[in-house]
Amino acid sequence: MKRMVLVDPVTRIEGHAKVFLDMTDDGSVAGAGLVVNELRGFERILVGMEADKMPLITARICGVCPSAHHLAAAKALDALTGVDPPPAGRLLRELLYMGHFIHSHALALFALEGPDLIMGFDADPAVRNIAAMAEAAPELTRKALRLRTLGQKINEMVGGRGVHPVTAVPGGITFALDKENHATLEGWAAEALRLVRELLAVGKELLLRQLEKHSDKLGSWSMPAWMMGTVQGGKVNFYDGLLRITDENGVPVAEFPSRDYSKYLVESVVEWSYMKKVRIRQGQESRSYRVGSLGRINCADGMETEEADKEFREFRQSFGNPCHKTLLQMYARFIELLYACEKAAEILRSPAIWGEPRVAVKLRAGKAVGHVEAPRGSLFHEYEVDEEGIVRSANLIVATQQNYDAINQSILQAAQSFAVGKGDPALLNAVEYAIRTYDPCLSCATHAIGRMPLEIVFRHNQEIVQTVRR
Repeated sequence: MKRMVLVDPVTRIEGHAKVFLDMTDDGSVAGAGLVVNELRGFERILVGMEADKMPLITARICGVCPSAHHLAAAKALDALTGVDPPPAGRLLRELLYMGHFIHSHALALFALEGPDLIMGFDADPAVRNIAAMAEAAPELTRKALRLRTLGQKINEMVGGRGVHPVTAVPGGITFALDKENHATLEGWAAEALRLVRELLAVGKELLLRQLEKHSDKLGSWSMPAWMMGTVQGGKVNFYDGLLRITDENGVPVAEFPSRDYSKYLVESVVEWSYMKKVRIRQGQESRSYRVGSLGRINCADGMETEEADKEFREFRQSFGNPCHKTLLQMYARFIELLYACEKAAEILRSPAIWGEPRVAVKLRAGKAVGHVEAPRGSLFHEYEVDEEGIVRSANLIVATQQNYDAINQSILQAAQSFAVGKGDPALLNAVEYAIRTYDPCLSCATHAIGRMPLEIVFRHNQEIVQTVRR
């Protein structure tokens, strides 16, 4: 079996990566992989630091999902103290997080995936970007970017900073609500809800149009897999709850608190990438699984808010339960975006939000785990802290690691569904598109718009027989 280097770099994802395909002697595609070039090393960097600084430090792991790391770290320290935040503190943390979800999902759906939907995923890459999208659909683009801005404004006001929040601390949150900022937040939440209602209808139509147009290719992008997501009372919750695992038929396999994650999840290294993969432990074997929007929708019994729950029911009626179609991860993301906007408005209507947002706590020695549902899937922070309050070990499991097997399988399906070896640029587009549906977060990096240096190299017996570039 010979290796073919496919795409380097992959564009419009958070981070830098390349892709390879493994070819057999008869020219068929037998394997695929996403190669992550960056060494994170954060778990080692954290050792020796003061534990109470973890929410501040780990937020700087990523400029795209800092609020997820910020809150996962704060929740781990809550567990270490044995004290839960008061109701107002929990609600304000959750409000901060809804702002983050609005920002992140709007960014993924419109700035990153939007050009694929508007221009068509088989369009020339030189015109498949946010600038061309703004020309082709100016009103849609304006509303989408405004929605993203509103999420960021909510995140910034409650979190203290727009990119790396600072207000979540052990025992609650330092942000104190007053009438003025409450009125401002209510206005932003109401505007976000109006915008998402309009964008949801258009976004679903664009996605389904692409699926119909390319049904001969995209129809094969389906992968039965186990799923994992967080539920509270059986319904999707981003901030807290029990982790639920379901099998490929949608049957619940396990439901557990985050502190028990190591009983169910097992990490392993791969020889060709710096990113570890994670699988679900099942006796002496392990299973690949999905997390993220589609994983959460498949695991849950419903959504916590009225309009999102209605969309959830329509999704299941149209596509079944569970749904394994890769492209419909985008549809699930639309449902979650609506939920986040509704939830932000609900939190601001709760009388409990006016209480004391924080209680005094004292860290103690021990090991503790905190988790949240990051936009891309379940995120775990585990710290072991000594008597002096110093971190002695840390383990972080991020969503893209858990989707690693699924991403690689989707790359393979994308490559197999297009003509390999004929110089078809649709092959390049399809592979990137498949990866992008997972909204993978490899680091806080961006890429320039326009023509990117993508290349396919076909080799046989260690000799290059054909090269395809764009």
